[in-house]
Amino acid sequence: MKNITIKEWSLADRPREKMQQLGSSALSDAELIAILLRNGTAEQTAIDLARQVLAYCNNDLPELAKAGYQHLAKTKGIGPVKAITLVAAMELGRRCRSVEARKKENISCSLDAVNMLEPQLRDLPHEEFWIILLNRANHVLDIRPISKGGISGTVVDPKMIFHEALQIRASGIILSHNHPSANPKPSESDIQLTRKLKEGGKLLEISILDHIIIAGSSFYSFADEGTL
Repeated sequence: MKNITIKEWSLADRPREKMQQLGSSALSDAELIAILLRNGTAEQTAIDLARQVLAYCNNDLPELAKAGYQHLAKTKGIGPVKAITLVAAMELGRRCRSVEARKKENISCSLDAVNMLEPQLRDLPHEEFWIILLNRANHVLDIRPISKGGISGTVVDPKMIFHEALQIRASGIILSHNHPSANPKPSESDIQLTRKLKEGGKLLEISILDHIIIAGSSFYSFADEGTL
């Protein structure tokens, strides 16, 4: 049986034409991905390939963002060029969320910090440790990465954290890292590190204001939970 190509569909059903007529919000996830893929293969349309990509990540876009170039490139029908395009689109989305979050430059609660950190940490398949540096008015001076590790942890050097704070004369620090497992509960090492940094901060008159663990769509705040 002959495979019907997208060009043979009605104009209303073609992703590009549909976007032009109805706007991007009218398209399904598969249709948006098909536009990025541009074309299919001899056996599959771009829509079929897009559905295959979504099935690969259990129809979960955050999982697709975590997939990374190497895994996507190995998917049948995708290859290096299409994989790079998908990863680039996901990165643009992540940066857009980051810019929106940083428009609010003052931290008044844990959710403000989460909104700033989520774009960097939520979709990562490995652990990373970041800090938000603040002045005495809780105005954000900078957001900086500290370390990158594996699936189960990352090594954090307290000297590096305080060096970053002293460089710009920060008065407060919000610590943060992610849990790729999507379990926000702090480990014993997370608790010990937080205590160690809090004690070290007292000597330098730099307050550790919170430690936030980003885990998928949830988070844990040491300050909120009274464990700081």
